[in-house]
Amino acid sequence: MNAELHPTSKPSRLEALTRALDQGTMRQVHRLVNSMHPAEVASLLESLPPTQREVVWDLVDPELEGDVLVELNDEVRAGLISEMDAEELVAAAEGLEVDDLADLLSDLPETVNQQVLRSMDSQDRERLNAVLGFAEDTAGGLMNTDTVSVRPDVTLETVLRYLRMRGDIPDKTDALFVVNRHDRYLGVLSVTRLLTEDPERTVGEVMDTAVEGIPPDLPANRVTSLFQDRDLVSAAVVAPDTRRLLGRITIDDVVDVIREEADHSVMSMAGLDEDADMFAAVVPSARRRGVWLGINLATAFLAAWVVGLFETTIQNIVALAVLMPIVASMGGVAATQTLTLIVRGLALGQIERANARWLLTKEIAVAMLNGLAWASVVALVSFAWYRQWKISAVIFAAMVVNLLAAALAGVVVPLSLKRFGVDPAVAGGVIVTTVTDVVGFASLLGLGTLILR
Repeated sequence: MNAELHPTSKPSRLEALTRALDQGTMRQVHRLVNSMHPAEVASLLESLPPTQREVVWDLVDPELEGDVLVELNDEVRAGLISEMDAEELVAAAEGLEVDDLADLLSDLPETVNQQVLRSMDSQDRERLNAVLGFAEDTAGGLMNTDTVSVRPDVTLETVLRYLRMRGDIPDKTDALFVVNRHDRYLGVLSVTRLLTEDPERTVGEVMDTAVEGIPPDLPANRVTSLFQDRDLVSAAVVAPDTRRLLGRITIDDVVDVIREEADHSVMSMAGLDEDADMFAAVVPSARRRGVWLGINLATAFLAAWVVGLFETTIQNIVALAVLMPIVASMGGVAATQTLTLIVRGLALGQIERANARWLLTKEIAVAMLNGLAWASVVALVSFAWYRQWKISAVIFAAMVVNLLAAALAGVVVPLSLKRFGVDPAVAGGVIVTTVTDVVGFASLLGLGTLILR
C-alpha cells in the first residue's frame, strides 16, 4: 500500500482517503477503511460530504457495518440506514453486544426489529429486553448484561479453572461480581487479587464488599460522576429492592456519555443539535438554525423596544448611543460566564437547592467587585472623552447595575429552567442575554434621562 495511506493523525487519514477517492483508487480506499477501528471509520464517515460518504460506506466490510453504525451520530446513522435493505440491517445487527444493539434498534424499521429479535436465542432476547426496559440515559440503559459472576464460597483455584473452561471473558473485565445463589450482589473480586492471592483461599475471603452497585434508574450524568470519583473501569448495576445483579457498565460507555454531554453543552448554547450532520443539505441546516435565529430576533425586538422608549433622550444626548454597546456587551459576557459555570455545575450534580443560595451570594459579590472595577475604568475613559462628569456617573451606575443583573440572571435562570424540566443549556443563553440587554439599556437610558436633562 502507498505510504501516504499510513498517516498517524486523523486529518492525514481524511486527506489520504479524499485523495484516493478523487483518483478513483477504490481498492486502496477499501483497504484503508477496513484496517481502521469502527469508531475511526464512523468519525471518518461523519467528516465526508454525503456523496463521498455513500461511496465509502459501500466499501465497508459487512462484518464491520454494525459496529460502525453504533458509533455514528443519530442523523448520519439514520441516513445510512435508510439506504440499506432489511437483510443488510439484520446482518449488521448480528453479533453486537446487547447494549449496543439496544441503541441501534431504535433507529431500525419495525419490520427489521422483528427480524432481529426472531434471529436471537431466548437468552439474548431476554437480556435485550432487560436493557430496553430502562431509559437510554440511565444506568440501566447503559449497561451490558454480559457479566461474569462467582459465588463467595468457592476457592480462587476453582474460579481460575472456570475461566479457563469458559475460554473468554467480556471485554474490559477488571473484576468479577460476587453473588449468592439467588443472584444477590455481594461485592467484587478484582482480577488482580484473583491472580495474586493464595488459590486455596475462598472468594468470600478476598472479595471487596465496599464497592456498591449502581441502581438502574440512576441518570447517566450521575454514573459518569461515580466513575470519575471512584476511578472505576467497570461497575455492577444492581436492582435496588432485591439487590439482584442486572448487568455492568464499562468505562467505554461512560466515555461516550461524557463526550455526548460535552457536545450537547457546546451545541445547545447556540441552539444546535449535537447529533446533527455537519454535512447535511443546505435547506435542512438553514431551517434548524432559522428557528433559533427567529427566537433571538424576537428577544432583540424586546431590547429595541426598550431603547425606543428613550428615543428623545438619545436624540438629545448622542453620547449615550455611543456608550450603549459597552454596557450591553459587558453584561452579556458576565452573564455568559456565570451561566456557563451554573450549567456545568448542574450537569455534574454539584449544584442543588442546599448550596444554590450561597452560590448566588458569591456570584453577586463577584459581579459587584468586577462591576465597580470596570465601571470605574469606563467612567474615566468617558470623562476623558466627553469632559462631563454626569455622563461618567451614568455609565458607571449603569454598568454596575447591569453586571449585578447578569449575575442574578446567570444563577436564577438556569436553576429555574432546570426546576421546570427545561434544559438550561438550550434556553439559558437567550434568556440571560435578553435580561442583560434590557436591563443595560434601561439603566443607561433611564439614568441618562433623569440626570442629564
